[in-house]
Amino acid sequence: MTILTSPTTGNDLFSGCYDDQSGGRFLGRNPVADSAAFVLKHSDIVGLNETGIKAAAKYIYERIQLESYTPRSWRTHPLHLCPHEPYAPDDPSTRECFDWLFLISSLNFSFWSEKEGQTDRYGVEWRAGWSLEERVVHTGYWSLVAAVDRALEEGIPLTDPAFYSSEILCPDSLLVHVFRPASQSSEGIPLLKERIAVLREVGNILCTHFSGSFYGFYQEFHRVNDGRGTALQLVQMVAETFPSFRDEFVYEGRKICIWKRAQILVAETWAAFYPCSSSPHPLFPQGSAIHQLTMFADYRLPQILHHLQILTYPPSLKKLLEAHTMLASGSRVELSIRAASIMAVERMKEEIVMLCGGKKNQKREGLLQDINSVLIDFYLWNLAKRIESDEESISKIETNQMLPIHRTRSLWY
Repeated sequence: MTILTSPTTGNDLFSGCYDDQSGGRFLGRNPVADSAAFVLKHSDIVGLNETGIKAAAKYIYERIQLESYTPRSWRTHPLHLCPHEPYAPDDPSTRECFDWLFLISSLNFSFWSEKEGQTDRYGVEWRAGWSLEERVVHTGYWSLVAAVDRALEEGIPLTDPAFYSSEILCPDSLLVHVFRPASQSSEGIPLLKERIAVLREVGNILCTHFSGSFYGFYQEFHRVNDGRGTALQLVQMVAETFPSFRDEFVYEGRKICIWKRAQILVAETWAAFYPCSSSPHPLFPQGSAIHQLTMFADYRLPQILHHLQILTYPPSLKKLLEAHTMLASGSRVELSIRAASIMAVERMKEEIVMLCGGKKNQKREGLLQDINSVLIDFYLWNLAKRIESDEESISKIETNQMLPIHRTRSLWY
């Protein structure tokens, strides 16, 4: 069975992106970046501020150096389930990590709350981390991670596709228990029915075609690409195989690919297995081409990008955000925000690479090699969360007032 297929060649959005003689392999450009450029040009709502991009790029570049922030930083978060090192295909922790990453990415959407900033918003009480005894209430995205980790600790094999795809082994009532809120929460996790439906769908696909594991999916990807597949090709295969990862829209007659969760799944897999030495990446030995991926267009990154004066919003959009107006998924305004965010981080990446240029010391040469939109996204998201919790504020560069996130209730992000 061949899962990796070539897209319709009649769609000019993809013209030049694929080689029809190579089984649908990408030639280098990411359709997400092309889509974002098209929307940014034709929506005429959100803009890019070149002065802000240059200032923020210098600021983020210096912060990444100061904090020694690298792809390995992903492993330092106390809630992340990390594989053993060195990488070993037959180590049980390899498959466990693959399936944990896949489950988290499958459900990584819509965590904003009508009770933003209030103590009774949805949260999950669990340990502060796998190796920590302190118990805290996790909110936002971390509520999902904490709920999954808590279930595993309770002996519920939640990350096993054969388990969560089965309504007999894993009834809806058990999933309600898994995502139960903390005692002080007056609301439940958003879109619970949709999350359950996603689990059933993706679990059945993995069990039917990929030996019941995301690791089996990766092995099939490795096989059909003769061991030479890139991160971008893996993103494409995820989006083509799992409908719930396929956030695509039609705008001005063009197919628009955003692929937020497909890209973040591949990016976090790349980070989780990122080697501690200069040896090749174990999952992408021919070169991961992770630099081909864009940022992951959600609702938190646009907020911090506007705060850093990278994005420009017209007064009408600011009013919508301040009024907490719901924006329809795929609408002109919503796509403009997400597309501009993608292109803004692409520009930041270019500026940071230029800042790295000409530096001869080994540390900066290593940084130059690792700088990509994925790493910038990871850093900006963490920075936004620290600002949100008043742990940090931006200094040394001019900023805008922090506006509310844009509100779109969707399973795409």
